[in-house]
Amino acid sequence: MPPLLPRMNGKAAKPSPRMTVPVERSIDHCYVYHEGKRLPGEYHFSSALEKAHEASDGFVWLSLKEPDNAQMERVADAFSIHKLIVEDAVLAHQRPKVERYDDQLFIVVRSVNYADDEEVTDARQIISTGEAQMLIGRDFIISVRHNAWLNRLAQELDQEPELTALGPAAIAWKIANDLVEDYSVATAALSADVDELENEVFTPERKINIDKIYMYKREILEMKHATAPLGPALRTGIAANKDVLGKQIRSYFRDVLDNAMIVNDQVAGFDERLSSLLDASVAKVTMQQNSDMRTISAVVGMAAAPTLIAGIYGMNFTHMPELDSRYGYPVALLLMLLVVLLMFWWFRRNNWL
Repeated sequence: MPPLLPRMNGKAAKPSPRMTVPVERSIDHCYVYHEGKRLPGEYHFSSALEKAHEASDGFVWLSLKEPDNAQMERVADAFSIHKLIVEDAVLAHQRPKVERYDDQLFIVVRSVNYADDEEVTDARQIISTGEAQMLIGRDFIISVRHNAWLNRLAQELDQEPELTALGPAAIAWKIANDLVEDYSVATAALSADVDELENEVFTPERKINIDKIYMYKREILEMKHATAPLGPALRTGIAANKDVLGKQIRSYFRDVLDNAMIVNDQVAGFDERLSSLLDASVAKVTMQQNSDMRTISAVVGMAAAPTLIAGIYGMNFTHMPELDSRYGYPVALLLMLLVVLLMFWWFRRNNWL
């Protein structure tokens, strides 16, 4: 049964309209480019296309940060975006992909950020991932970021007018290229950390932190999920969308593809090395435990021999010849000492101690 609405003057009150957040709250910037140069100032997303159409080769770059469904629908109305793209742009944590919707190309690239394990309080913060989505149209590009930073790109592109002159796809390439370059930074840091873990495992008599190995293996697995699908997606997307991606832009994206595949190989190598380190650590701990058990057994054995002799002398029998001997006590102690020394020599000779 639906909840009853409060009544006013005998009539049910109408539900209050849901409050919506203005689109401007999610906009990083809205720029218009003409002949490779960014026009001064920013434009409203609803009128930016009109300004771009004043020039035959102008286009719009609209950058959004984590828009909600209502905000994205307003942007879709202004730029005639396919409704399926609206759903994907609002939802984060998607696999890297390249999809075609009519004359619009939708690209998703995951971002990877690495932090030193000594600078974070939560192990899951060592490698954090985000997402950058790029919608390429004939005269616009809309970038949507979720936990990813793209702010520095606009200033860098101002220094490369020959690149932006290639159109909206050039900005998409720049975003993808910068994110994949961050992969290389993360893999370089991970390589140093994995080398350090190997030194800890294979250095004799050094304590092994297996939890740390598991922590890095889990983080590398998360990075693999973020980067591994990008290579196949770019390879298919470049081959199937030559009408949207010009020849020069395709060559640029192939360079991104090569770098992504290199990172994938490195991450797979890290995963294999960590698996080997886990096996070696378990074997080393098992051997250490066996050695400890042998040492404990040797000590218990050495303690058992004099205990046996003392137990025999502690029995209360009337006819015990040693009771009448003047040197029975020191002889018994000497016998205990000799037995312990003999056992110590034998255990030491066989590396039990």
